[in-house]
Amino acid sequence: MTFKVTVQPAGHTFWAEENEPVLEAGLRQGVALPYGCRGGVCGSCAATVLKGQVHYLDGQPLGLSPVELERGKALLCLAYAQSDLEIDSPQVGLEPDIEIKALPVRVEKMRKLADDVMELTLKLPASERLRFFAGQYIDILLKNGKRRGFSLANAPIDDQFLELHIRHVPGGQFTGFVFSEMKEKALLRIEGPLGSFYLRESERPLILMGGGTGFAPLKGILEQMMAQGMDKPVHLYWGVRAKADLYMDAVVRSWAARHPQLTYVPVLSEPKAEDNWQGRTGWVHEAVAADFPDLVGHDVYLSGPPPMVQAAKAAFLAQGLPEAQLFYDSFEYSPDTLKAMQENKA
Repeated sequence: MTFKVTVQPAGHTFWAEENEPVLEAGLRQGVALPYGCRGGVCGSCAATVLKGQVHYLDGQPLGLSPVELERGKALLCLAYAQSDLEIDSPQVGLEPDIEIKALPVRVEKMRKLADDVMELTLKLPASERLRFFAGQYIDILLKNGKRRGFSLANAPIDDQFLELHIRHVPGGQFTGFVFSEMKEKALLRIEGPLGSFYLRESERPLILMGGGTGFAPLKGILEQMMAQGMDKPVHLYWGVRAKADLYMDAVVRSWAARHPQLTYVPVLSEPKAEDNWQGRTGWVHEAVAADFPDLVGHDVYLSGPPPMVQAAKAAFLAQGLPEAQLFYDSFEYSPDTLKAMQENKA
């Protein structure tokens, strides 16, 4: 059986088979639905079901909070149509015209930012450029056909280079290779830009909240804003475990010193005794919630681990943040990396 899917407000239509996820059906027919992990974790493909019914094969996906479920949200990567559908996905038809390319790149520079974070600077071919928006990500295409997604940590000002912040994940195939075998001048193949996490035009003040290497896309967004002239209040919250994990702390503090509109709040969840930490502690989303009990007048951008993003979404929506003013990029692990991590813990 085939069902008609109408995407509002753009008015695009496509047909979904009963045995294929709605996202796959839309992408197959050229509708540019937003997506990320395709595994029901990151929440990037969430849309509101205005009419009709969907179902999931394995129960309710992790990428939806109870509040979102009550508001009729569905994760299109795992949702199957049970009837004709009308869905609300405002990003469709409104995305800027960005060409997704598969390109070779050369590792221009490798720099350890922390014991478990490597900065990779990738150089594009002289005849090619990758047009992207600060905050988007690229996929590294591996030889075994798998791919790994990493956020772009630089603004598209010098578009000959791409900057990535790669955290070493125990058991991770690619990150293990980066930290143990990769050398400068190595050749890689990438695809991008991908994702719908980028700065929207708005006069509202911004709250940027990152966890761990979730700082990377926020760094690109901040660099873009500083280059264009920061003309409204921006509050950056960076949550990590210990002081050493604030791997670009000095850089951000220098930005805040030069730009009065930028407020920087680092938050440690497990500070060490030797950190002698006098700043904020606890969960980073709780620090934001404490400082901004009413979020209706802000735009909020979240990036980092799925548990952080999920907790923040629930808390911020409960404090009045309109869904249309919330943007997020959830850093999910690939299935094989997650399996390796679980085996290492066993």
